[in-house]
Order: sequence, then structure tokens, then C-alpha cells
Amino acid sequence: MTDVANERIITAIDVGTNSIHMVVVRIETTLPSFNVIATEKATVRLGERCAKTGMLTKEAMERSLLALARCLEISRSFNAEAIISVATSAVREAPNGQEFIDTIEEKLGLTVDLISGQEEARRIYLGVLSALELNNQPHVIIDIGGGSTELILGNGHDPDYLSSTKVGAVRLSDLYITTDPISDREFEKLQIYIRGMLERPTDELKLNLGNEPVRLIGTSGSIEAVAMIHAKQTLGTIPEPLQGYEISIADVENVVLQLRQMTLAQRTALAKEKRGEIILAGAMILWEAMRLLNAGKLTICQRSLREGLIVNWMIEHGLIADRLQYQGSIRDRSVIKLAQKYNVDLDYGKQVARLALSLFDQTQGILHKWGEQERDLLKTAAILHNSGCYISHSSHHKHSYYLIRNGELLGYTEAQIEAIANLARYHRRSEPKKKHETYRKLTNKRYRQFVDEINPLLRLAVALDRRQIGAVKGVKVKIDSKAKQFHLGIIPVEPNDPCTLELWSLDFKKEALEAKYQLTLVSHLLS
Repeated sequence: MTDVANERIITAIDVGTNSIHMVVVRIETTLPSFNVIATEKATVRLGERCAKTGMLTKEAMERSLLALARCLEISRSFNAEAIISVATSAVREAPNGQEFIDTIEEKLGLTVDLISGQEEARRIYLGVLSALELNNQPHVIIDIGGGSTELILGNGHDPDYLSSTKVGAVRLSDLYITTDPISDREFEKLQIYIRGMLERPTDELKLNLGNEPVRLIGTSGSIEAVAMIHAKQTLGTIPEPLQGYEISIADVENVVLQLRQMTLAQRTALAKEKRGEIILAGAMILWEAMRLLNAGKLTICQRSLREGLIVNWMIEHGLIADRLQYQGSIRDRSVIKLAQKYNVDLDYGKQVARLALSLFDQTQGILHKWGEQERDLLKTAAILHNSGCYISHSSHHKHSYYLIRNGELLGYTEAQIEAIANLARYHRRSEPKKKHETYRKLTNKRYRQFVDEINPLLRLAVALDRRQIGAVKGVKVKIDSKAKQFHLGIIPVEPNDPCTLELWSLDFKKEALEAKYQLTLVSHLLS
């Protein structure tokens, strides 16, 4: 009998280009593992955006809000303690994507995190690992969504390759299929486009794979639909579950050629689940990917992004200490990798981070109320704040923003990366201003407030290592509310070091803190 005390119920929602999917799971913390206890799916077609503006349409957003309201109702019926929700390709690319996310929070009270294509691929990988044992053998995972296709290479440990390419079943159906049945000209044009888009990621993946054979795992609705068509025609029935079902490249080709000859009505009757409009494009993406990878067959995995969200949550909450443990430090390793790429002095970056976190901890509950999650964002920004020097020392704080923003940091949402990049951008010179383009991109109000309140502390931390030699051992903060003073005591590493340059730099950098908190900075040495 299951011990209720060791159970935790969590909901994960994937706001995709074609559909909104939800799973509610029961986590058994002593194992640790989870079982799906409820699912919900709604085909909302967010990817059917305005052809002229690229905006999400009013109709698609309304369909999505209704679907999400239903998901919340189901989640509440199970008393889920947390809801993890992410948006992917369609929302990521739409000019009004953030506005839609804000509307969801305003109307439903649901926070939806926007994640990058690479972060989506990483979480898909986690979902697959929760269902399959890769036995330290490299496997290629393909996930064909409505707006993008993710290709991943891994052997059960660190992923060796993550990619997200803008070829998806909804996107390509809207762009290339206008005839019914599809004309030879449109079919060939679509085939050439898919091949051209997938050539680079498949070549890079094969380079990482080396001489290892291609062991291909397929996830997502489009791939499952192809497998279902094959199973129905060859076995007379569809296996339940479909997990582990195998299909050869020849079988995929046969399905594509059948779909090519069919009308939309015939494809809809065959594929069902409102997938008739997009099944041909999805099947073609799979066929071309298998051809480019020289993959003879594919194995179905029915766990993907949604389950990956659950695994990621379990890792963040310390519930996984087995073969997935390496993923717990994905953020740290991703930061170090980016720092090395841009020749950041890691010892210096870590010293600034140590001082910044000390200031954060000592002012928590007094000047700010931010927690562990935001503390980690500050740590990352502090380590990478000087990365812009890779381009030029002049205006390097601005260069740092762009390098961090586009550096493919893993383990973070898009809003979190934007906050990290803005913190780094404002470690010197001007304070955050609405006229700055980078600051305007920080559309998440919560993270904008975080940057406003915490950037003065990062500025002080940078000043405290002005010579970049680790001269300051520690700091002690005392805030005198009555006198409106921020007392900062400096403990030098060397007892006889007067830290003259650090004290001068603090005086130079204090303006942001004093303006934000209406306190006068008083700095001095402590023996």
C-alpha cells in the first residue's frame, strides 16, 4: 500500500503550437518515480497565426484560455500542489506572445514560462529518460511539434547534442499545403524545404555520433499518429500502450506515399484526433529526418516534454538522486561552459558572485524579499557580468547582455535569462531606464522589479573586487533605518591591506543603491 505521506501530486502543462497537453502525476518520493493519474488535451492551433503580422489570433487565444481553464479545473480536483506550465514555438515567435502569457496570468492566475528551443529539447530528453533505459548507448531522440522539431543525442547522461529547428507540422501545413490532395509541385517543394532545414542539425548530430549506429527514439503526436496508421494496417489493431512500438523507414515512407494521395477528408478519417490537416507534413518531416540520419527504424516513446517538466521539477526539489542526478547541476555547467566560451576569468566571476550573494543574504527581508530562485539568477549574472569584454572593454556591459541573452543557457526560462542578461548589463554605468531597448525586453513585471532592486547589490560586489585579486574576504552589512544609512564593513584577506581602491570604487558605485533605497552608504574596513 502506498504511503500517502510520501506522495506528491503535480501538474504539468505544455502550451504547444498545435495542442495544449496536461498531465497530473503522483510522485512516489521514496523511489523516486511518478505515475500519470490524469491527462487532458485540446487542439487549439496557436500556430495558425495572422499571415501578415505573425500575431497569435484572437480566436486561437480564446480557445487556449478555455482549454487552460479546463486544465486548472482538473488539476484542482486532484489537489495538485504545483502546476508547471511552459509555452513553446508559437508563443515564442509571436510578437504578442508575452502579452498572451500576461493575459493567462491575469485571467486564470496561471504562470506560464516561455522556454527556448534548446531548453525545450533538454526537457524532452528528461521526459524520455524517465521512461527508457538508454544503457549508456547513444540514442537520437526526435520530437516533431507543431512549430519546431527537436533533435537530441544522449546516452542517459549529459546530452551530447540539443537542437530545435523551425520545421513543424502546423507551420509547414499552413505554408506549403494549399491543394487537396497535395499536388506534385507542392509535395516536392515541401520535401526540398524540409530537407534543407534539417540538413545542418542532422549533419551536426552525426558528427557528434561518430561511428556509432543510429538508435532512433520518436516522441510527439505526429510520430505516434504515423505509428498508429502503420499498426492498424499491419496488425489490424493499435497497441495500447504504443510505448516501445517500432516502425521502419520503409514503413514511414509507405505512410507518406499513402497520405500524399489522400484528400483532407480521407487523411482526417485515417489519422483522427483532428490531425488530418497536419499529418502529411508531420510524416514527411519524420521521413526526411530518418533518411538524413540513415536511421533504419524508430522506437516510440510516449513520454516527452510534459513528463520532462515533472522530472525537472523533481530535480529542482531534490527528489532525484539516481542516474538523473547530473541534471541537477545543469545550470552550473551551462554557466561555466558559456564563461569559458567568452574567456571569462572564472575565479574573478566567482569572487564577485560570492560577495553579491553575501550582500543579497544580509539584506534579505530588509531591503528585498527575493528567494532562492532569484538568488541563483544573481549568482549567474555575477559570474558572467564581464563576459562582454570578449568583444570589447568599451561598453562591455552592453556586450555582456547580448552574449548572455543569446548564449543558450540551459535550465532557465526565457524570462529568467532576460533577467540575468539585464542584471549583467546594469552592473556599471547607467541604471535601468525605460528608454533602453534591453530593459524594455524585460516584459515580465516580476523580473523587472527584481533587476531594479538587486542591480545595486551587484554593482557593490563588482566594486568590492576592483583589483580583481580577491582582496576582500567578506563583508558585514548593518542598516540603520533611523539614520537612513547602509553600513558596509569590509574584511580584507590581508590584515594590512587598506583596500583603498575598493573603498574608492564603492564610493563611485554607491549612487544606484542610495537612489533605490534612500540610504546613505557608509563603508569602512573591519579588522
